[in-house]
Amino acid sequence: MATDRSLATLLRALQSPSSEQDASRLLGSATILLTLLSNPLNITLLTSQLLTAPAVWFRADGLLAESRILGVFNAASLEKIAQEKTSQYPAGIRVRETLGKEAWLKAVVHGADEKSPRWKHVLVIGGLLLGFENHDRNGLPKTLRRTLESAMIKATNLALQEVKDVEDSSRASIPMALGYVFDVLDASAKTQIQHDLLLPLLVETMLYSKLGLRWGYFLGTMDVDVLQDANGKFGWSPNSLSYSHVQQMASSPVFSSLGGLSRLAGFCISKVKDKGLVQKTSEDLAAFTRSLCVQWRQNKLSEVDITEEQVYLNDASMRESLPLLWQILKSTLFAVVIMETSLLGRVIGDGLKSPLQAPFLAILALHTLRNLAFVSFRHGQNAFSQYNYVYMSSVDILSSYPAQAEAFLREIQDHNLSNIPEHPHERCDDLFFLNAAEHFALCLPKSIADELFIPRASQYLQVGNDRRLLESFEAAHSVVLAVFSCPQNHELVIKCLPFYITTLFGAFPQELSSRQFRLAIKTIVRITAHPSFISETQPILSSTILEMVSSRVKDASSAHTLPVSKHGADQTEPVLSDKATLVLSLVDSLPSLPIADLQEWLSLTADSLNSVHDPVMAEECRQRFWEVLSNGVMDVARAQICVQWWNTKEIRKAVLHGESLIHDGPFMSGALGEISKF
Repeated sequence: MATDRSLATLLRALQSPSSEQDASRLLGSATILLTLLSNPLNITLLTSQLLTAPAVWFRADGLLAESRILGVFNAASLEKIAQEKTSQYPAGIRVRETLGKEAWLKAVVHGADEKSPRWKHVLVIGGLLLGFENHDRNGLPKTLRRTLESAMIKATNLALQEVKDVEDSSRASIPMALGYVFDVLDASAKTQIQHDLLLPLLVETMLYSKLGLRWGYFLGTMDVDVLQDANGKFGWSPNSLSYSHVQQMASSPVFSSLGGLSRLAGFCISKVKDKGLVQKTSEDLAAFTRSLCVQWRQNKLSEVDITEEQVYLNDASMRESLPLLWQILKSTLFAVVIMETSLLGRVIGDGLKSPLQAPFLAILALHTLRNLAFVSFRHGQNAFSQYNYVYMSSVDILSSYPAQAEAFLREIQDHNLSNIPEHPHERCDDLFFLNAAEHFALCLPKSIADELFIPRASQYLQVGNDRRLLESFEAAHSVVLAVFSCPQNHELVIKCLPFYITTLFGAFPQELSSRQFRLAIKTIVRITAHPSFISETQPILSSTILEMVSSRVKDASSAHTLPVSKHGADQTEPVLSDKATLVLSLVDSLPSLPIADLQEWLSLTADSLNSVHDPVMAEECRQRFWEVLSNGVMDVARAQICVQWWNTKEIRKAVLHGESLIHDGPFMSGALGEISKF
């Protein structure tokens, strides 16, 4: 028969080492024959030969042979499904009979015998599962699927026990196959994997091996190819050797399945029985990201700020080579954060909350994120919810241990407080420090804020209109407001507030957006009003601040203004003029004012509404004013004053119809105004 002769020819060809093209051709023929053979013994024989044939395994080509074998059985399974779905042929046409699905599966699995190592069996069964069950194909009966899944788990566990002394590609084939198959496996099957053996192998394959991210050394080796062209611009040529190596890494089976492997690693972290592996994995992630960070710092590309890339980098790099690099780094960030999510889950929900373990693991997680800050700040941290989870969970855990939190902040601070770093990477580290300081301000004493937070923030508050430092400038404002909001820092507020107020008004609107300025004014008024400690010694300070705002309303610009922003304008924030922003700052601050001053400022604020002439912005101001009065923002005592104030006829006219509450004299000294008459 033709298929038997083809099988004999193929088996002879498989016994001789061959070129890559020949191996690809032979595997294509094997895929076809697997679906056409009707004798189960021949199918078993062909499967067994594929797992040992020199033509397939002679070349040391990374995971190419392993991925091809996985693909052979995946494609053969798809063809078996297609054969079942083939429509009935017309009468008189004889169709060649093939094995049924169950008999065919048994014949293939029997070919994964003792002649080949267990890790190759994982490739065969993994390929079968992918072909029949991936993308919800439901190509197998439930009983047969459970049997195949059980065989997959058994082969995996046996392979994990035997694979310690084999080469990298053989070791990496197990995570690679599981990464593809993991989403196909039933939940009960996933729990039967020996996670304590699989997790270290996953971390090694993804982060350290030459088949994965290679400790991040690719960033260092590419530096030699970052050269300056005739126009004075730097570039990383798409024709360079290092770019070719990075391309190969990006197209490798391990990197292509990095997302699936990281999810598999996260699952293993959540299931490992040896809690020491949780700490070991956390240390491994911190060590890998530290290596990646150091390699980037030594690369000439790190010397170019993101806002200046168009100036200092050539078009070829911006268009071709750098997008590939940043995609690799972004995928790396995602993979690391997914694993950190599971690590923090073990700390929060497992028995790892002891004072020795919890802060240590939280610090390791924060160090890991800091090492990747040059990637995360480029893409925006808020765009990645799992990053926020890891960051905020680590901060929450560490906030319960002030001594360890202080030690961490001292470790990551820039000890040169005399000036702002020139290198973009060091400014990135400063930005991470400022963001962390904002969250730890409440749990640390005043001395730490005075020694660490305020000096560093003050440096960035004075940068002016520098687009490179805009995010750090905003973070510095957040740090100062966070420090001011802490009750233990009331003496520090009195000391630093004059400088900050001057800086605040000088920065608006060029560097601060409307939302940021309003938040700053509202926060300052709140922390200086009763019942704060500051109000006992400076009772009129909150009114004084509002007076400074009010005095600027008359001369403020009525034109639409957009702040300078690294990421562009906030699409959810209404476009407001300087005048409207100042008026809304008065409105936002009303709930925090002392009761004795509230009625006076209600009238002054209502009158300032009439200074906004743009209909859209005027309506925005009136709506916000009404929300503050009526939507429960005020407490009971202040709400009662607002009701009495609003029930005055002149007040309603002023707010609803734009009539002024400030009457031009002449008035004798001490006379009552119109709205004050009984």
